[in-house]
Amino acid sequence: MEALRPLDVQLIGPEVALRWSDGVETYIGVEKLRANSPSAEVKGEQDIFGNQYGGEARKSHAGVEILGWEQVGNYAIRFDFSDGHRTGLYSYALLRQLGAS
Repeated sequence: MEALRPLDVQLIGPEVALRWSDGVETYIGVEKLRANSPSAEVKGEQDIFGNQYGGEARKSHAGVEILGWEQVGNYAIRFDFSDGHRTGLYSYALLRQLGAS
C-alpha cells in the first residue's frame, strides 16, 4: 500500500486545499494551520526529564496569510506565513489530521 501524499496543494482564499493520493480532498484554514505549527519555535521542546522549554503562548493568528510553500522530501510541506514564521515542517500525516478535524 502506497503512503498517502498530496497530489495537489492550492491556496483558495483563507484555506489550503489538498487533494490526496486516495482521492480525498481536505481544506485547512490558514489560521488553524499557523496555530498548529509543529515547530519547536511554537511548540517548544522537552528535555529527557520532560521539562518544557520555549514555545509561544496561545495567540490569535487572525489575518495571517500564506505567502508560499515547498515540499520537503516525500513527507512534509513547509509553509511561509506573512507573520514571518516558516520553520514548521507539516508532515503529510499532520496535514491529513488537521484537515479531518
